[in-house]
Amino acid sequence: MAIETTTYDHIIGGSRYAGQGDRVADVYDPATGATMRRVRLASEADADAAVASAAKAYESWAEASVTARSRVMYAFRQLLVEHETDLAEVISAEHGKTIDDARGEVVRGREVVEFACGVPELLKGEYSDQVSTGVDTFTFRQPLGVVAGITPFNFPAMVPLWMHPIAIATGNTFVLKPSERVPGASDLIARLYAEAGLPAGVFNVLHGDRVAVDALLRHRDVAAVSFVGSTPVARYVHQTASAAGKRVQALGGAKNHAVVMPDADLDHAARQILAAAYGSAGQRCMAISAVLAVGGIADELVAKLRDLTLGLRVGPGTSPDSDLGPVISPVARDRVVGYVDQAERDGADVVVDGRGTTVPGHDEGFFVGPTLLDRVSSTMSAYQDEVFGPLLCVLRVPSLGTALELVNANPYGNGTAVFTASGGVARTFQRQVKAGMVGVNVPVPVPMAFHSFGGWKDSRFADHHIHGPEGVRFYTQAKVVTTRWPERADRGSTGFAFPTAS
Repeated sequence: MAIETTTYDHIIGGSRYAGQGDRVADVYDPATGATMRRVRLASEADADAAVASAAKAYESWAEASVTARSRVMYAFRQLLVEHETDLAEVISAEHGKTIDDARGEVVRGREVVEFACGVPELLKGEYSDQVSTGVDTFTFRQPLGVVAGITPFNFPAMVPLWMHPIAIATGNTFVLKPSERVPGASDLIARLYAEAGLPAGVFNVLHGDRVAVDALLRHRDVAAVSFVGSTPVARYVHQTASAAGKRVQALGGAKNHAVVMPDADLDHAARQILAAAYGSAGQRCMAISAVLAVGGIADELVAKLRDLTLGLRVGPGTSPDSDLGPVISPVARDRVVGYVDQAERDGADVVVDGRGTTVPGHDEGFFVGPTLLDRVSSTMSAYQDEVFGPLLCVLRVPSLGTALELVNANPYGNGTAVFTASGGVARTFQRQVKAGMVGVNVPVPVPMAFHSFGGWKDSRFADHHIHGPEGVRFYTQAKVVTTRWPERADRGSTGFAFPTAS
């Protein structure tokens, strides 16, 4: 299922929609720097059209049986299997990540669809018989209405798939505003939904920039907003949508640490940290960007990391020989290089230097090689900030307690990991660390779809995590019904005392 357009239109009401404005943006191939396609940038009127389409579709979709919704999800899931390669190729071309990495995100997104296939079970309510004489009480959950998702560039398929399958399966209709840098995956997903039998208007794609975002955040007919992106934008989304009376889940940035204890298997730790730091060129909210080497293991650990890093191959993501591809833009490349420059000036050791990396035949590509810094201090910007690139910092700390203090002092609390052979250390770490997702000898502890994903502190705003059981709760609201069916002879006089059980 190839992309058949030079300009991505919005998809509203099941049809392509060019919009009412003439604003467009370029979609680049980050491996070459060349423009591949263009994408429409929505106006407020376009956002109104998308929401209106979703609102109209909601009237019937909310009344569809849970069995019918589940069957659409089963069909959609099978189409994701059949078109896994198509999705991976468009993701790799527009994002720059390797084909294998892109396949991985499609699979992890598909797992949420598999979770959503069980919506008849997920929406089962509760029933209490005879709560009072002749009175029964039961609860059930109903959808919210039109909901919106605003998603980042780094996971063009997976992050949206964390949102819309659960929202749609539970009876809502959806407006997706994907990153305008990587619109192709959402275009393909919309086509697969239509092929799966999803009625027109239930899933809509609105391309655009801040104009589209603000329109959705403030639209009176949007009941809830899901967001994944940087912390400043997550805070803005939370504040703006909440002020407009909407339900919000907003996931922000990260600074994920790996604590390596003296008793850890250093070969295993080094290999796992390498993949977690440099996979997708470090452009993951769950990437490990800081290693805390505890005790006297730092020299050995850094040597292992150096040797592994030097063996990595940088190239276009579409090449099977590449271990990591380019970053998303020249601005991103220059930002990573700037952090390395500053850290070197501040006294860090540049063990492996990715600055100035070039790829033959791709001179205009947005490449920066994997970079390893040692003897980084907690005051350096390379440690404090979310770099979002292939930069790994090693800090040397004397004890587990010091490591925990550093992790907990960081304003982010998305994910963290400890490498150890000690159950006692692992239990202490997982109980005392202030982060939403914790790995023990697992560097990227992204939970499976039947659990929920979310960080703490400045990595998440509002109460709800994303997908899994919390996703079902986020996209539905509970209703409690109390019933009595009196016989005519039992109808007594009106009572004005507050009712109690009898």
